[in-house]
Amino acid sequence: QVQITESGGGLVQAGDSLKLSCTASSRTFNLQVMGWFRQAPGREREFVAAISYNGARTVYAKSVEGRFTVSRENAENTAYLQMNNLKPEDTAVYYCATKSEFIRTTANEYNYWGQGTQVTVSS
Repeated sequence: QVQITESGGGLVQAGDSLKLSCTASSRTFNLQVMGWFRQAPGREREFVAAISYNGARTVYAKSVEGRFTVSRENAENTAYLQMNNLKPEDTAVYYCATKSEFIRTTANEYNYWGQGTQVTVSS
């Protein structure tokens, strides 16, 4: 069983930055795609960003492209989501998830999920 823990959320103002971290207990972390998703109240969970097992490829949702950066440090079993120029519409619970092989943007293709971390952006 893989355990995933997100951290780094908080309350910030529009235009501020936050960096989320995601640590996984998996022994095969360096073989896993790491994905970030978010869910706002009353809305479905949506894809934010993902990074391939070796960091060579990243994919972003159009709504965050140019503002968010996903990265990973396999030696530390940790993935990151750097969020810059945050907007009120970025307010959501942010989740980290893992899957094998290829990057996908659909939540149900990811196998293990963390509990999420709340990000609130005030205007």
